[in-house]
This record gives sequence, structure tokens and C-alpha cells, in this order.
Amino acid sequence: MRTDIAADEIALRHAPATRLVAHRDFHIRALDAQRDAPTLHRWFIEERAAFWNMRDKSVREVAVFYQDIEDSGHAQAWLGMQHGAPAFLFESYDPVHEEVGEHYDVCAGDIGMHLFVGPATTRTPGYTRRVFESLMMFLFERLGARRIVVEPDSRNTRIHALNRAMGFTYAKDVTFREKTASLAFCTRADFYAAIAQDN
Repeated sequence: MRTDIAADEIALRHAPATRLVAHRDFHIRALDAQRDAPTLHRWFIEERAAFWNMRDKSVREVAVFYQDIEDSGHAQAWLGMQHGAPAFLFESYDPVHEEVGEHYDVCAGDIGMHLFVGPATTRTPGYTRRVFESLMMFLFERLGARRIVVEPDSRNTRIHALNRAMGFTYAKDVTFREKTASLAFCTRADFYAAIAQDN
């Protein structure tokens, strides 16, 4: 397994910025707000998307929201593809420019992340974990993160378990304007140590 990870790391470091980045079952590309909004809207209206806080948005509002992210200059949305079909969405951002940056001392190399996994076409054991590993490798190896920061809703127990399995260390709960967030961090070393334990 470590050999496979090393090969993926090399491929990610040298992948041109305009190309898709591959890891295992997935390819990751920049989100196209207008083209991808209908797909995201279908995902977001599902009951399981309650913590994403987008269930009441129209397709147009979803497109505007993600275009604003693209235009921000400090954040980016990405779409993970599996066999040519959208599989998951994640957002990367500079914590200095976001609410989370008000609650801790941001360090150089910190990248914030939000993840939304779309409905799987075929349910397979460990699917969400493979998604998470793929985007974490992308953040560390392609975007150059030194540490990844997350701030999920404190009530979202499923994501907390997955975060911890990926090597995140929880620091504290903080009060955001729209939620109580659990602030957690993961270094490159902690991530690779965590996934090595299971392989």
C-alpha cells in the first residue's frame, strides 16, 4: 500500500494544473458552477444534506453560490468523478478569509475543507473512506497543504468518526454564526500514519 501511495504522490506533484488528477477510483476537476449546478442541486435537496444548509436553494442559487466561491480568489470548489460521473464535491479555502479563522491562529499552509459525498451508484464497503483519502491526498500533494482544517457541525457524528479515522485531531467546539462547529486539524504526517494503519 505504501508503494501505491508514493506513486500517487509523485503523479500528483507533477500533474499539470489544467489536467484531471487521478487517484484510485476517482478523478478530481475544478467545479464548473453553471454546468454542475443541476447535479449539486439534486444532491442538496436530499434529507441527508441537512448539514450542508443548501436544501432550500434553487439551481440558479446553487450556481451563484459556487460562482462566488470561484470568484473569491481564496477558495475553490472541486468535483470528484468516478467512471465519468460526479461522485463527490469538496471545497478548499484559505481559513484567514473565512469564519473559522476567527477562532484559531491560522498558520502558513493551512487549508480549510468541506466535503459532500454524492449518492453512490453502487454501494460498496469503504466507499466514503476512499473518497476521503482521495481528496486528502489532493489537498496535501496537489494544493500543497501543510495542515487541513475542518469545522463540521458538532452534531454531525458520522463525519466526526470519519475525520478521526483520517487522522484529524479535535481541538474544541466553537460558536459560528449558523452552527456550533467542532474545530479539528490534520497534518500530512498524521494523515499518512492513519491510513497506513488500515493497510
